[in-house]
Amino acid sequence: MRIAAISDIHGNLEALEAVLDDIARRGVDVTVNLGDIVSGHLQPRATAVRLMGLGLPTIRGNHERQLLGNPARMGVSDAFARAQLLPEQLAWINALPATLRLRHDVLLVHGTPASDLVYFLDSVTPQGSRAATPEEVAERAGAADAALILCGHTHMPRQVRLADGRLIVNPGSVGLQAYDDDHGYPHVMENGTPHARYAIAEQGMDGSWTAHFHAVEYDWDKAARLALANGRPDWVTPLRTGRVGMLT
Repeated sequence: MRIAAISDIHGNLEALEAVLDDIARRGVDVTVNLGDIVSGHLQPRATAVRLMGLGLPTIRGNHERQLLGNPARMGVSDAFARAQLLPEQLAWINALPATLRLRHDVLLVHGTPASDLVYFLDSVTPQGSRAATPEEVAERAGAADAALILCGHTHMPRQVRLADGRLIVNPGSVGLQAYDDDHGYPHVMENGTPHARYAIAEQGMDGSWTAHFHAVEYDWDKAARLALANGRPDWVTPLRTGRVGMLT
């Protein structure tokens, strides 16, 4: 079985189309969407239209949960998306599960099996963000009974195989290759290039899973110009370079 995993689109329809085209050329059995779908100052409504038409196995991320929450506590990215979305799109988002078992041995989560906010394969310290240790990953995986766990949230393409054989894969972000955050401690997440990211997980004849990461070119200058026009100058450098620039 071959599974394409996409995550963290953040309304970047240009990047999504490029990734979908690349997936189609490579051939997979199914494509899954790991959440944080529309939040941001790009094309939330058009992105929702495209994905609703595809009917992919999809879970919600923290931003789906947040944009359906209290408007007084909503961040600017979620508020922009909420204002753009149609009632049927909000209903689609509201119906998305937090986690999903694709098969008996494949689990989809956004953050970890227990939280859509906790980083699975990265850890935040007072010194910033770093790749998580195998021990940290195992603790977050807990007793989740799946040979393959697909996660998102951090925008960082990573994979870790635990001592018990379970493979945890984060495909990276389709739509936004760098951001800063202060959850836990102030930190940045940067991929260093603007390419849209996804992964393909493949099950061998022996039943074991492996994963390969893919970086896809698209018109990131166009996406950056749209973010600027929609009032997010802080997205311009991340979209064009895959780096945050100065921590804000």
